[in-house]
Amino acid sequence: MGVHTTVVFTDLHGSTAVFEALGNALATETVTQITTWVGEQCVQGGGRLVKTLGDGVLAMFADPQSAVNAVVEIQRAHSKRIMRSPVALRMPMRIGVASGDVEIVAGDCYGDAVNVASRLCDLCGPYQIWANEAALSSVSESPGMTFRVLGPINIRGRAEPCTVYQIEWHEELASDFLTMQGDLDPAHAAGERDALGREIELTWLNTTKRFKSFELPVQLGRVRDADFVVNDPRVSRIHARLEWRNGSVVFVDASSYGSWVRFLGTTGSDVLLRREECVLHGKGELALGASFSDASVPTVSFTIL
Repeated sequence: MGVHTTVVFTDLHGSTAVFEALGNALATETVTQITTWVGEQCVQGGGRLVKTLGDGVLAMFADPQSAVNAVVEIQRAHSKRIMRSPVALRMPMRIGVASGDVEIVAGDCYGDAVNVASRLCDLCGPYQIWANEAALSSVSESPGMTFRVLGPINIRGRAEPCTVYQIEWHEELASDFLTMQGDLDPAHAAGERDALGREIELTWLNTTKRFKSFELPVQLGRVRDADFVVNDPRVSRIHARLEWRNGSVVFVDASSYGSWVRFLGTTGSDVLLRREECVLHGKGELALGASFSDASVPTVSFTIL
């Protein structure tokens, strides 16, 4: 029997580098301490811990307001805590939230809301919280917590795009963070700037182009008619396009072999897109037609300005 609920996924970004730096035993202990704490915070906030998944947590809330309040407090507390760690050992959190019907089987949950929350967690940047429209429809903004629409984003396995919001949670921490700017890692700086910007700069080999927001959409591909040409056989004729939606630059894959997105200042967790899309923020790279593991892959650098 289906249950209407709000699903929360959390993920520690950059844990791969921490395992390399600390070794398996100490890194496992560190990650477990954090995920245990996240689960406890979800329960204290009125939710139910479903399970931990390596460096991630899956939880459910009957009340979307409780879910949003809980993830905001988790993000604030965790972001403060990791500022005491060296930059190389920080694991910022990404959080996805989605409301909808789920099926409960043997204590686990399945369904569209689970898939959407998981995907939003994958797509958002470090220090960010993304939520679907249903999760926020009955939730009120408050001082230090506001919602910014990012627009419709295609989610793997769903026929219809999902309207996505970013939950802003920084205001109440402004004094704490601004006095520590010298210690902020690049991932947080990118998160502060968010996906907003008036221009995007693309570079491939010796070619660099800037596109203003009003010039979007633009197309990337190997044909000469493309707005940004990447002449490589692995790149589709029209491989992808960049769109401007509600103050965000959205990369939309339209290729045969897929695209990979990597954000500067983060380790691991490259975003694979096959006929899907991703909001770009800060600086990063786009691997077109093959993954970053292929040293010869055509790689386009991007900067949101």
